[in-house]
Amino acid sequence: MSAPLPPDTTGLADALALPALHASHSGCWLASRDGEVRGLSRGEAIMAAAETPLLMLNAPLVASRLGYPELSGLDLLELFAFVHPARFMVPTPRGLAEVLGLAIPHDEAEVPHLLARAAGVLFAQVEAEDWIERPGAWSTLQSLSRLRWPWASLLAPHVRRPERAEPWLFAKLPEWEERPPRPQPAHVAIAEDEVTARLDQLTGEGSERREGQREYACAAARIFAPRPEVGQPNMLLAQAGTGVGKTLGYLAPASLWSQAAGGTVWVSTYTKALQRQLRRESRRAWPDVDAGEARETPAVVVRKGRENYLCLLNLEDALQGGFAGRPGIFAQIVARWAAFSEDGDMVGGDLPGWLPTLFRRRGMAAVTDRRGECVYAGCPHYRKCFIERAARQSAHADLVIANHALVMVHAARGSGNGDEREGQQRPARIVFDEGHHLFDAADSTFAAALSGSEAIEMRRWVIGPEGKSKGRRRGLAARLSDVASYDDAGDAAIGKAREAADLLPADGWLSRIAEGEPWGPIERLLAAVRTLTFARDASAQDAGYGIETEVTDLDAAFIGAASDAKDALARLRQPLMALSARLEAILADPPDWLDAQGRQRIDGARHSLRWRIDTLIAWEAMCARMGGPVDADFVDWFAVERAEAREFDIAIHRRWLDPMRPFARTVLEPAHGVMQTSATLCDRQEDGPDWARALERSGAVQLGVAAALTEAASPFDYARQAQVIIVTDVKKGDIAGLAAAYGRLIEHSRGGVLGLFTAIRRLRAVHARIADRLARGGLPLFAQHIDPIDTGTLVDIFRDDPKASLLGTDALRDGVDVPGESLRLVVMEQVPWPKPSILHRARRAAHMVPGAKSGEKGGKQAYDDAIVRGRLAQAFGRLIRSRADSGAFVVLSPAFPSRLLSAFPEGTPVSRVTLDEALKMLDSRVSDRDISGHEPGVEEEAV
Repeated sequence: MSAPLPPDTTGLADALALPALHASHSGCWLASRDGEVRGLSRGEAIMAAAETPLLMLNAPLVASRLGYPELSGLDLLELFAFVHPARFMVPTPRGLAEVLGLAIPHDEAEVPHLLARAAGVLFAQVEAEDWIERPGAWSTLQSLSRLRWPWASLLAPHVRRPERAEPWLFAKLPEWEERPPRPQPAHVAIAEDEVTARLDQLTGEGSERREGQREYACAAARIFAPRPEVGQPNMLLAQAGTGVGKTLGYLAPASLWSQAAGGTVWVSTYTKALQRQLRRESRRAWPDVDAGEARETPAVVVRKGRENYLCLLNLEDALQGGFAGRPGIFAQIVARWAAFSEDGDMVGGDLPGWLPTLFRRRGMAAVTDRRGECVYAGCPHYRKCFIERAARQSAHADLVIANHALVMVHAARGSGNGDEREGQQRPARIVFDEGHHLFDAADSTFAAALSGSEAIEMRRWVIGPEGKSKGRRRGLAARLSDVASYDDAGDAAIGKAREAADLLPADGWLSRIAEGEPWGPIERLLAAVRTLTFARDASAQDAGYGIETEVTDLDAAFIGAASDAKDALARLRQPLMALSARLEAILADPPDWLDAQGRQRIDGARHSLRWRIDTLIAWEAMCARMGGPVDADFVDWFAVERAEAREFDIAIHRRWLDPMRPFARTVLEPAHGVMQTSATLCDRQEDGPDWARALERSGAVQLGVAAALTEAASPFDYARQAQVIIVTDVKKGDIAGLAAAYGRLIEHSRGGVLGLFTAIRRLRAVHARIADRLARGGLPLFAQHIDPIDTGTLVDIFRDDPKASLLGTDALRDGVDVPGESLRLVVMEQVPWPKPSILHRARRAAHMVPGAKSGEKGGKQAYDDAIVRGRLAQAFGRLIRSRADSGAFVVLSPAFPSRLLSAFPEGTPVSRVTLDEALKMLDSRVSDRDISGHEPGVEEEAV
């Protein structure tokens, strides 16, 4: 956690007499203006909040606890975001007290007093001479006053007016500089003694010498050797148990090679949590200042997809009246953050993860580029763009920290997210950490879907706003008005594209289809998809989940609808291709009227066109498939997407049967060296790791590369530190029994429980039954999909409070790093079997060996078992993160097959007992624990 801010010394906290409300699952407390605190009912709390603005912490969460969604007040999180933008804080009373240097409340009745004192401290800090976030505060506050931000009138007397006018945000942001392309890296050899010496340097003097980590680091150095021939990268598959220290293990040779060869190493992760860890640990190998001289560009750069970054053009539109009310307040606070942000990353960067959730609507989507509408060099803020700066820095960095999807797209198109200017080099030396997720990442990256939501976005990109729509969005004609005015061929292509886009779904398309009145060929095709899917899939209709069916046995009417849709898509693609060719010609032989600004707009339009044309080609291929021969390389199906029985989309899906084929061709083949590593890279079978399956899911087999294999065992003593308990008397489908089991387990563990569910509906049912009772016992319970808090912040809250517990789904099974007392029990509500989808069924059939029995290698059950063991191993991996950790892993399933037990580390004791017996076992584990609320000293895992 960040160091606490200086405590209040002005006495202002006592003078700030504001009523404060705190509400949790255990009750409600209200402090009056004179400081008197009383307990009250939820109804009384709602009435009090309606009568006068109250101090509160996280208004949406308080509203959720009270069951009153319209609640508003003086939210201290908003005040903190204004006073200290880009600063981390756990959004709980405990976190607020720690960051402000105040006493942590001993019970919930003390929280209202804390809120009043915290408000006073923050007010005092804006008056302090050393308030480092003062620049821009006064100007922002004036705008917030006009938007009637509740804090504005209270803050106004305390925020000093500057002596001279403050520059606007867009004038303050630094510009990036163009640099010549980086030369190709030199071919260097790295000796083992150099690697081990660098590893010793990174781990630090006096640190424990780990032979497994040293062998792992030396093996990782192999991928930096010169490759033997084109299309044959040096490949390494490295399984390393938790605690081996993978991060520093591969950073040691990576830092040696990048500094000696002058090249860039890409490290790719699946979770944002590991990206943050990598950024922190990479500073050991690449300090910000090297030999006393600052670099022109950072040695380490974090790269993400452009939808993660603040779009300055969207922000400018929001600040100039595009947003009003609460969205306008959000835009002003985001602008204040942007002036202090390190990199403009709004998802996992230094923007507090809880900030967007305070405004309830999709405010963040409106200030990022999630529609692919970037105009690139045509943007007035292009030279200050956070995305462009990160792209240029990554081209000259020693280490680029990215995610699997971005690396795949970057490699596939020779650029970042489809734009050649976002990167000057393809990733050539890549370390895929969390490599067990590569198959799923490739599956998503190389997928295609023709859906109503995607089609209407295509329409809006071509046509622009229709009807009463407002905002910055403009159609092709508006973006290329100069081309339309001076170039007849370009004008004609734009006109034809505009006419063809009229055939795509428009606003209200889903309602028209549901009412049996689709308009246009695409809507008619989607209507046929919906009818067929409802007719054929009855498995989940009553449950309200999404439904699907295979693309088979289509009648003539359906095939005719698909043919009409294909023709409509081709009508749009052809003028877009003609326009693209015309823009290329204009740039190659520029006319007299083409000025620099016009060139920039045309250049940006070319890259946007390329993406849309590729999408249309994929959609046409999917329509052509209807009624035609089956392509053995792909799996196609129809789907009606639903959430809680509410339809939100209709789609035709296409996935590669084996997504590692395009991965091998686009990512591995151009690379020089690739490492894939994870604690669960291989399926753990009774006779050892299944390297054959790991190789098949790595892309090495598809490329014909002989990958090197290495394994490093975890240094943890699982026989002493961990225990697996399979509870045999909680019946499947018994929600009351399941909730009772969770409640009793949390109580006996005294918090510190991570509960994992395979269905959101069961998660909600369990939470509703036990949250209030646990809270009254001093054991707060938080939950994904229930609490209005993002997942990353939920984990921060869980990590910060040893008495808290957290319920969640798949997102919490990976990437959650909570060492110490905060996580001492992992509970799974049942065996995480794969969903029996059409795609899963097709892939399982493809891996079956003729004649193989179900449980044998190549059998149907063996394929599912490998997936389940991987999920169990990842979930178990959340439990023991350091040598000082200990805990239990509980599965509430009487039918837990013994063949799945190899998912757990060798030596881990396993017990099959009743719930009562399990609780006695847990009692013996926690009897000597310190759960006073202060985490004891923990020896951190060597990373």
